[in-house]
Amino acid sequence: MSEEQKVSLYERLGGEAAVNAAVDVFYHKVLDDYRINRFFDKTDMSKQVEHLKAFMTVAFGGPNEYTGRSLRDGHARLVNMGLNDSHFDIVMEHFGATLQELNVPADLIGEAAALVESVRGEVLGK
Repeated sequence: MSEEQKVSLYERLGGEAAVNAAVDVFYHKVLDDYRINRFFDKTDMSKQVEHLKAFMTVAFGGPNEYTGRSLRDGHARLVNMGLNDSHFDIVMEHFGATLQELNVPADLIGEAAALVESVRGEVLGK
């Protein structure tokens, strides 16, 4: 295993400050997008932001402080509202655009996007 592989994606992205910045920029993009912002109409966004920061920290190999529900349970209401693959694709677009905006190197964007993509089925209740 190379030295780079031993360093978590979380650390290679820039740690807590980078995850926090990415989540903040990401949600601005999501909430500005008429195609998906309706899914957040009844969401306490301050709590949601904190949940995603904690989840992404764990997903990218940082310290585990996530105490939220499973992805399936956490998104069940949204799936009942019609959340589907096309919406997930839009979220992925915003995720990639966020990391590009924050000048994350392309290889790390690809690695992070692959991790997010890997939970598509669980998020969509498949």
